[in-house]
Amino acid sequence: MPASLPSSAAPAASLADVRLTLGDGPTRVEVLKGITLNFARGKATAIVGPSGCGKSTLLMAIAGLERPDAGSIEVEGARIDRMDEDALASFRSRAVGIVFQSFHLMPTMTALENVAIPLELAGVRDAFERAAAELEAVGLAARAAHYPSQLSGGEQQRVALARALVNDPAILLADEPTGNLDERTGAQIIDLLLDQRARRGSTLIMVTHDLSLASKCDAVVRLKSGRVDDADSAPRLAAGAQ
Repeated sequence: MPASLPSSAAPAASLADVRLTLGDGPTRVEVLKGITLNFARGKATAIVGPSGCGKSTLLMAIAGLERPDAGSIEVEGARIDRMDEDALASFRSRAVGIVFQSFHLMPTMTALENVAIPLELAGVRDAFERAAAELEAVGLAARAAHYPSQLSGGEQQRVALARALVNDPAILLADEPTGNLDERTGAQIIDLLLDQRARRGSTLIMVTHDLSLASKCDAVVRLKSGRVDDADSAPRLAAGAQ
């Protein structure tokens, strides 16, 4: 195995005493207050907790979309807190897939075109063939030529999932992926998300407010006021949270 690749025993993501503040002046708030966590490679971990506790901020820090004020963040063996913006963008395109609550699809592009975007940006020649295969994997082959406005919420989230997976990322981040869906459709999306993760052997870190969905994951981390809440965390707490 090349020295640049993390070993199979190494965490997929590791945070050490991460602190992160958002806002300026009187609105400045310390959102993450010394987070130390290891996320097991090839497993699904749910991050839960009350609104405003820092769940989404933690996920965005792991994605490199929020910069920590202190501490270190290592993802797939790379210290992303030391990278500049260009290096981070390149790293995300290779190693990280992100699914958002509000889908973030381009309204003027078809489902197929939306899924192909990451591959086209990376200069992949068979971008549309691979995008079509991902849409088939999420059960939307017949909707490839439809625009987001022509799709249901659940279908839009399937397209977003296909887009997140099209680069075959080692780590998949999902921020409240069922937040805009009804209970039945949300459960279907979570089952699809977990199934695709298992098929590919990737790592999933998911923010959710739904404890029944979180219970389907291999591990659960509970946050409270910007800290890992050991006393009230689920029994399968991700390693290294103490």
